Amino acid sequence: MVWQDVIITICVLAFSYALVPQIVHGFKNKKSSISAQTTFISSAGMIILGITYITLKLYFSAIMSIIGGMLWEILFIQNRIYK
Repeated sequence: MVWQDVIITICVLAFSYALVPQIVHGFKNKKSSISAQTTFISSAGMIILGITYITLKLYFSAIMSIIGGMLWEILFIQNRIYK
């Protein structure tokens, strides 16, 4: 494991943790406060980064980025359902 993998993993973990309250808030209030464009682009970008990290053999970063992308995808789905 290279040090870059550790740093990227920690940063993406923090960003993903920051999304959890937003997801819970959306489920509780049945309301989305983030635009569909923001959630879709962020989700796609995180998943693309995850795939890119795999090619660089930064596996922990890849896993965390894909999980982060999935969290953004949940926010996108909330946006579509809770209009």
